[in-house]
Amino acid sequence: MRRRAFTASAFATALASPAIAQAPCPSDVIGVNHYVTSDRHLDHRLERYPFHTRGGNGLRGYADVEAVRVIQPGPGLVEGAMGEAWDRYGRTLALTECHLGCTREEQIRWLREAWDSAQALRDRGADVEAVTAWALFGSYDWDNLLTRADGGYETGAFDLRGPLPRPTALAATIRSLARGEQDPSPAAAGPGWWRRDVRLIYSPVFTSVQHPQPRPAWRAPQGGGRPLLITGASGTLGAAMARSCEWRGLGYMLTDRASLSLDDPAQMAAALDRLQPWAVINTAGWVRVDEAEQASEACFAANASGAARLAEACAARGLPFVGFSSDLVFDGKADRPYVESDAAGPLNVYGASKLAAERHVISANDRALMIRTAAFFSPYDPHNFAAEVVRRLAAGQSVIAAGDLVVSPTYVPDLVDAVLDLLIDGETGLWHLTNEGAVSWAEFGGLVAGAFGFNAREVGAAPWRTLGWTAERPAYAALASGRGRLMPTLESAIARYRQSLSHEGGLRNAGATHAA
Repeated sequence: MRRRAFTASAFATALASPAIAQAPCPSDVIGVNHYVTSDRHLDHRLERYPFHTRGGNGLRGYADVEAVRVIQPGPGLVEGAMGEAWDRYGRTLALTECHLGCTREEQIRWLREAWDSAQALRDRGADVEAVTAWALFGSYDWDNLLTRADGGYETGAFDLRGPLPRPTALAATIRSLARGEQDPSPAAAGPGWWRRDVRLIYSPVFTSVQHPQPRPAWRAPQGGGRPLLITGASGTLGAAMARSCEWRGLGYMLTDRASLSLDDPAQMAAALDRLQPWAVINTAGWVRVDEAEQASEACFAANASGAARLAEACAARGLPFVGFSSDLVFDGKADRPYVESDAAGPLNVYGASKLAAERHVISANDRALMIRTAAFFSPYDPHNFAAEVVRRLAAGQSVIAAGDLVVSPTYVPDLVDAVLDLLIDGETGLWHLTNEGAVSWAEFGGLVAGAFGFNAREVGAAPWRTLGWTAERPAYAALASGRGRLMPTLESAIARYRQSLSHEGGLRNAGATHAA
């Protein structure tokens, strides 16, 4: 027998129709589509909210904002919406869309909560038939509700940005829920962002409306469970990884050289056994490219030997490992961006140390992930080329950069989020992660200058050999990926870099008071 199905809103509309009321045709199943932002809060106090939230009904003006961003206690979300549908209609229910455009562990948390909500409603007597993992292959332009063709992609259980659909950690969670098994995603322990304080971006509105009480699991400490171990506390990348974990609700331990030395295998083993991490990210290492030419032994010890020892210790405990490499493993003779399968041929000591690290780590640990990346810039680190461009131009000083070295700059916030997603997905081997683009250092400086309201021509180009660098550089070291285009464009990254500095007060600190 064919079953009739309606969404809850369509069913309510049908019941209001006189023709339907005279000849009722109730559905067999009511589908509920509910998102984190589906619950809305309307507030007549317009001054409390930014202009873009303001609207009205022709009689009264009000701000329309996501209830999860302002209501305290939080809205009922999936359980609340499905509970209301059951109480009102008493028909078989199905959660017909369960999607969150967010980081991987938050997608898993949302699906788990939806599943638990459906189970809780069944325990209360509601007839809940199914939870649908929509959209299985992700969605394009869902962030603007298909109003523009921006090409923005949100992954589902599979990621379509590579040569073939790539299963993500969400696919493993779906499989485990369907089989009644334990979820294999330790990174997703703890509550989702909609249950943490980071959800509140407006002044809280305390309401007397009754909502289901949060389960004890939603009050768990941030992250919960076993931590993610991150080495390199004093470096840009280590600090950025920790910052991203804070925002994403991932429990972590950030170590420095004193608490975990890559030169001391006994200390390394003791730390892993004591902390019991679910994975290790190694951001420690030698970063001074020119100085490495005169200190090759120390550079190799930090970048290759130490990384290999840590990868081996992780392998002995069955732990995933993430390390970082560089575009400097290539010789620069290509006429297109390098991909993971291209042959390496470093021109300097630093590049050779990174290539050795790749080979040692991948051979030592079959759960190792090595990330090749390049040319960092970040709003949280003043010691990078983009920040130097802004500071010097704001001070009325000239900027000269290499016009004959082509690179793919990398916005650190984009990098760390992509790395964490790949780690949670269980990816291994080599991956190239940079923002999409291939520019000379001078061109990069010009793009940064223009974004901050300066004249791009104020960044001059010069041969790199005139800039005082001693280590040989590849003329062309742009990176691309044959495994999946996970990173946004360079133009997008620079725009967000500028916006982030504006929000953090970084423009004032740099002296760029006249920047547009």
